[in-house]
Amino acid sequence: MAEAIQYGLHDLVEMKKPHACGTNAWVINRLGADIKITCSNCNRTIMLTRFNFEKRLKKVLKKSDEQAD
Repeated sequence: MAEAIQYGLHDLVEMKKPHACGTNAWVINRLGADIKITCSNCNRTIMLTRFNFEKRLKKVLKKSDEQAD
C-alpha cells in the first residue's frame, strides 16, 4: 500500500483535477474532519471531507514555513 502524503496547515498542495479558473494549486486553511482549501489563483474557498481531500490530493508543492523545525 502507498504511503500517505504528509501535509499541514498553510501548505501549498496540488490536486488531481484543476479548478475552473485553470490552476490546481491550493492552500490548506483548516485541518480537522473537514479540510478547508483556498485556490491560489482566484481565492475561491471550498471544504472537503478528509477522505475526499486525501483521495483528490496529488502532492505537496510547498511546505509552510511554520513547520520547518
